[in-house]
Amino acid sequence: MHSPSWHVVIIGGGITGLSAAYAVMKEAEGADTAVQCTILEQDSRYGGKILTHSVNQLLIEGGPDSFLTTKPAALELCRALGLEHRLLSTNARHNRTFAFCRGKLRELPQGLLAFRPQRVDSLVTSGLLSIAGMLRMGAERFWPRPSPIPEDESLSAFFSRRFGREAFTNLLEPLVAGIYAGDAEELSIEATFPRFRDLERTHGSVIKGMRAMQAKSAGSAQASDKPLSMFMSLRGGLGELIQVLVRHLQSRDVQLRSGVKVREIAASSRPPASYQIILEDGQTLRADAVVVTTPTYNSSTLLKQMSPELATALNDIPYASTATVSLAYKTEKVSSLIQGFGFVVPRRENRALLAATWSSQKWADRSKPEDTLIRAYAGGRGREAIVEKEDREIVSIVQEELTAMAGMAAAPHYVEIHRWTRGMPQYVLGHQKRLSTIEQLVKDWPGLYLAGAAFRGIGIPDCIRDGMRAGQETIQKLVGSGKVKVGS
Repeated sequence: MHSPSWHVVIIGGGITGLSAAYAVMKEAEGADTAVQCTILEQDSRYGGKILTHSVNQLLIEGGPDSFLTTKPAALELCRALGLEHRLLSTNARHNRTFAFCRGKLRELPQGLLAFRPQRVDSLVTSGLLSIAGMLRMGAERFWPRPSPIPEDESLSAFFSRRFGREAFTNLLEPLVAGIYAGDAEELSIEATFPRFRDLERTHGSVIKGMRAMQAKSAGSAQASDKPLSMFMSLRGGLGELIQVLVRHLQSRDVQLRSGVKVREIAASSRPPASYQIILEDGQTLRADAVVVTTPTYNSSTLLKQMSPELATALNDIPYASTATVSLAYKTEKVSSLIQGFGFVVPRRENRALLAATWSSQKWADRSKPEDTLIRAYAGGRGREAIVEKEDREIVSIVQEELTAMAGMAAAPHYVEIHRWTRGMPQYVLGHQKRLSTIEQLVKDWPGLYLAGAAFRGIGIPDCIRDGMRAGQETIQKLVGSGKVKVGS
């Protein structure tokens, strides 16, 4: 392999940026070319919203606590990094989830989002739906689809149309809208859950389509296939993935620079022969290609002088603020009050909490046996005022909510709060059109790539996949362009 021909700068050292760097180096190796890759991260640490903290034998996740296995990118990256033996499934013994509805925690049937509940009796006895609501939900298989099918519609409109308003507000809304910490009246079905729209188009029914997919999957599965839990983590928390990924990149001579703030991205010409990354302290880095993985409101600022039109389009993507509150209780005081993995809260209940997870029951070794660790999730679109409150007030509100909803009147002996101000991009109606506009504008700037949670999925697997895509395309286009190295 010859000396470095190109310099790729990645702005943002969260999971998207780190994944982009991983793909840059892997793609360059496959193309038998050497690349200098630099990651610039303004924070003092890497990982973005993946933040694992260990204290008093409590393993606390300040951000997400797991990744989805039905999207393979995170699982594949863990395996590629030699972390397969560290993968951790949810605790099958406690695999139950509840919803707070009409003053009580009521069990949600497993398999609900696959529309094949494993325990229909739990839905019947839970009181989540009236008899009329259950009949209407079951009638989805026979419910006609509109003609023509709307180009886009809100989650609220789509799921209410297919399953009835009661089933949506009590069962589906806290699951589908809660993922985005968003308002179901605003979120786009086309951008968030396009699979359900496709099932309606091809099968005339979401339930029929899901069952056809399950039958096909079951027929093709091998007897030796090990079933995976829908959500997985790592034994040392998700921060373990960041630590190992950072070490891997360092071993490949990727320059990781933390505590470095970028002020502006400038182009040498149009179309650009190279880019200048202007840092806050006035230093300038030259690059053949730039991958920007920061939140779009930050990316907008970086690109404002170079491309005002692109900056405006990026700034049009809204964000919501959330807070994760971890609380540790003495197990003897709360063990009789908690069941399953935790609960979600429908928006119609008008409560401060979005959800709560009994972390010690969901995952092994999150606390010592005499302690029980709980994660409370608050804020979200239209309910962000709590994030701005003082720590003491947030804790008081969360304790009041846990007492009211789960009877948890005991005082926690440890509390940790993580605020994520403007941390959750919102895929509101028209998101796909905004994304198309952004993609078209980026074409005017060869060598510039945008990736991250604001575009094609907010989960960890989505961010890894998007970062990998950007990294692969960067090298493929540089190699294919015959571009002369920076500084020559």
